[in-house]
Amino acid sequence: MAELNYHHLRYFRAVAHDGNLTRTAERLNLSQSALSTQIKQLEQRLGHKLFERQGRGLTLTEAGRIALDHADRIFGAGDELIATLKRTGAERQPVRVGALSTLSRNFQLEFLRPIIGRDDLDIILRSGGETFLLDALQSLSLDVVLTTEPPPRDSFSGFTAHRISEQKVGVYGTARRMTHQRLPDLLASEPVILPTESSIRTGFDSLVARLDVRPQIAAEVDDMAMVRLLAREDAGLAIAPAVVLADEISSGLLQPAPFDLDIVESFYAVTVKRNFPNPIIRELIGARGAASG
Repeated sequence: MAELNYHHLRYFRAVAHDGNLTRTAERLNLSQSALSTQIKQLEQRLGHKLFERQGRGLTLTEAGRIALDHADRIFGAGDELIATLKRTGAERQPVRVGALSTLSRNFQLEFLRPIIGRDDLDIILRSGGETFLLDALQSLSLDVVLTTEPPPRDSFSGFTAHRISEQKVGVYGTARRMTHQRLPDLLASEPVILPTESSIRTGFDSLVARLDVRPQIAAEVDDMAMVRLLAREDAGLAIAPAVVLADEISSGLLQPAPFDLDIVESFYAVTVKRNFPNPIIRELIGARGAASG
């Protein structure tokens, strides 16, 4: 099978972004026929038409949109390679951060706060499941993964899990629900919104077993953002770290119950060994370590 001609791909990318063959030919100092030939050769190689004519311009076919997405990533990666190895500071440096889709948005914001607004950086955020994110980290598509659990032991050899924060889990709700003087009475009488995140759920199950309480569970949620929304709607008492509900607590919409649950949630920044690590990630992890120390 013949290899892909990246000159053809580069010309295709230029035309796709311009949307006009004539304009691209003038910009690249090529004849329209030469440029058109390059595109046709790429279409023959891929086995699909990449453009359709629309008036005087060109629009991408479905295959064209897929090809452009790949082309942008290919040539973007090349630009980043040069910037990474030269470290000239002339280019905006990408910072690729992955986070579990269930992770608190407020915590993600706190992690990124030291670099938000910097005009020399491009912050790229990805969310997803653990396997997807760790695979992306391993393939160097991500610089760091934020999670509440270190990677499993059987895949730990290539990863380093930096514990960057540890927060107590509490009970939060509206004032009308905070009418009990004892924790067992509160948990027995008021519905709770319970995250399925493992350390919180395990700790809560242990707590109610010790207290001999059978709680009424209003919702079991795998997304901290939904825990926050349900608590705002007064669906029940949220069992969560304060960072998840920081805005609601600050505004007085929600308030903490005066009980120590003895449940702690840890937050980790997971990295993988690289010959050219992103120095911004080292700064962020160092900043979180200093803040929690």
